[in-house]
Amino acid sequence: MSKLLEAGGMSAQALEDHPMFDLLSEVDGHREFKRGDIVSGTIALVGANELLIDVGGKFEGLLAPREFAQMSNEDRASRQVGDEVEVFIVNPNSTDGHLLVSLTQVRIGQDWDDAEALLESGESFEGKVASHNKGGLIVYIGQVRGFIPVSQLDRRHAIDRAKVDGSSDSPLARFVGEPLFLKVIELDRQKNRLILSEQAAMRERRKQLKSDLLSELAEGLVIKGRVTSLADFGAFVDIGGADGLVHLSELSWNRVSHPSEVLALGDPVEVKVISVDRERNRIGLSLKQLQPEPWSTIDDRYQVGEVIEAEITRLADFGAFAKLESDIEGLIHVSELSDEELAPGDVVSPGQRLTVRIIRIDPERKRIGLSLKRAGADFDALGLPYEDDIEDRSADDGPDGATEAPASIEMEAGSDPADASEPSLVAEPTGD
Repeated sequence: MSKLLEAGGMSAQALEDHPMFDLLSEVDGHREFKRGDIVSGTIALVGANELLIDVGGKFEGLLAPREFAQMSNEDRASRQVGDEVEVFIVNPNSTDGHLLVSLTQVRIGQDWDDAEALLESGESFEGKVASHNKGGLIVYIGQVRGFIPVSQLDRRHAIDRAKVDGSSDSPLARFVGEPLFLKVIELDRQKNRLILSEQAAMRERRKQLKSDLLSELAEGLVIKGRVTSLADFGAFVDIGGADGLVHLSELSWNRVSHPSEVLALGDPVEVKVISVDRERNRIGLSLKQLQPEPWSTIDDRYQVGEVIEAEITRLADFGAFAKLESDIEGLIHVSELSDEELAPGDVVSPGQRLTVRIIRIDPERKRIGLSLKRAGADFDALGLPYEDDIEDRSADDGPDGATEAPASIEMEAGSDPADASEPSLVAEPTGD
């Protein structure tokens, strides 16, 4: 009949559009199939080496031999004659007279549909990592293989890309079997390409988590977190899906030039919540407020008259600064460097380790006075007259000849080093 319609002057396209076409295609010998079609059928035979499916119109589909061989015994046993199934047409022109069909490809097609729906909606989903390779992680949506490039992993993982490879020692190996929140960001069914992103999913999730956290957090709360990124002005710490900032001034009681001096990406930390700005969605955190203020225990660690080792950190016209420990510096006044009138640079240099004597401790003003010239054993027999001696020498100097360090160099411990040109801890000077 189709030939008669064509002979009557109808084009092929007009024939397909004709209301009789669907009926004609169901008539024996007139049904046409093409690769990619998904059709309904009924299982006609489950044999030891083959599975036949009646797809109507006296057509039978043969399950692709490779797929049949990969079926488990349980899967084969679950297929019964008379069961209705959907199959994917792999080859409509098989030489043995059967259509070559696939059951698996139908499920994969449905999985691609699900992935496309996720891409269109922008919805996040949770997927379990199946494996990894030298470029990223593998996550399946149903039976469709999705790929997460290393660049699309969330920054909180602090992945060292230089160490990423396909081996069991790769930093990606720890993700296998773990669930991740993901978004579909690229899909090409024809190229079998499905790209996923944890970074995109967590960006939205973090906003919501931060909003929830802001409503629950209170100043003074101590919470555990992990360092996610470092910047010149401080470190960001994930405290439960949302980031808070530990400002440079809150990293340590000691002066810090860059967060990397104290922390590394991925470090687990315990922080104190010091501010919650719900209007600006900001969380302020502190590391140093969970540490003892170094000057509060200075008298327990050092005594006037004690001889110790110190490292020269830098020089000034009025003397040299020396580090006693990581968070304590003292001043060797120019008059305590040598009996001769020499510039500090003529006596000591930065990085030099020297033996010095503590000649004054002032916890309230956060100052330690040191002496290089009085560090020798000859001064041990003098007992501990150092503080009185300093006061007498300062008085003798008077306002015109005072040797005290300029007031401009005084600042509280822990303040921003950008606010002053000198160290935060200075000692009151002495003179001969």
